Amino acid sequence: MEQTVCLKENFEQVRKNIRRACERSGRSYDSVTLIAVSKFKPVSMIQEAIECGQNVFGENRVQELCEKMEVLGEDISWHMIGHLQQNKVKYIVGKVKRIHSVDSVALAEQISKEAVKKGVTVSILLEVNVAEEESKFGFSLEETEAAVRKIAVLPGIHICGLMTIAPFVENPEENRVYFKKLYQLSVDINGKNIDNVDMSELSMGMTGDYEVAIEEGATMVRVGTGLFGSR
Repeated sequence: MEQTVCLKENFEQVRKNIRRACERSGRSYDSVTLIAVSKFKPVSMIQEAIECGQNVFGENRVQELCEKMEVLGEDISWHMIGHLQQNKVKYIVGKVKRIHSVDSVALAEQISKEAVKKGVTVSILLEVNVAEEESKFGFSLEETEAAVRKIAVLPGIHICGLMTIAPFVENPEENRVYFKKLYQLSVDINGKNIDNVDMSELSMGMTGDYEVAIEEGATMVRVGTGLFGSR
């Protein structure tokens, strides 16, 4: 019982924080989607989260995602948020609501190939390595527009925004500059009116900095530890 109460409290607190960040930035609470990052968490814990009113979950690994999807069903809005290998694409195309981590044209081509095969359209976000960290995947700010133009013409794909993983920092204010840059890039790309591209989604901000991300325009925040506790 104690875990359920804790989870319920965590969800209430995170939602309260999201609401406050939206108020501070003059946005409606509905403009932000909370993605509960459930990687390494048991199905029982996800079921508890569903009881707390959560329906959107993010997973980092294809195998784990598929296993959980098999048990919990596809009514849940599943998002692939981790690095995706080309040989794993076939397992999730047509099953996940959105792929956040498209970090190369080659990966997009593979997604397109599978989408055409299955007769579906896949919503994707392009991952941008705004902070240019060597340990992270993604396009640089300078490469992103060209990548958008190449990927937008592929069949079976719809680009609906950008995603970034900001550096791990003690002070969330340090990441504000990266969130600002991603927001500005999305505005710039949107202004080009490229066919099959809309920049309606900005997936940025995690447990340590999601409030700052919301203040800078995030429409999706990926929160794991803040909801489920540390691993």
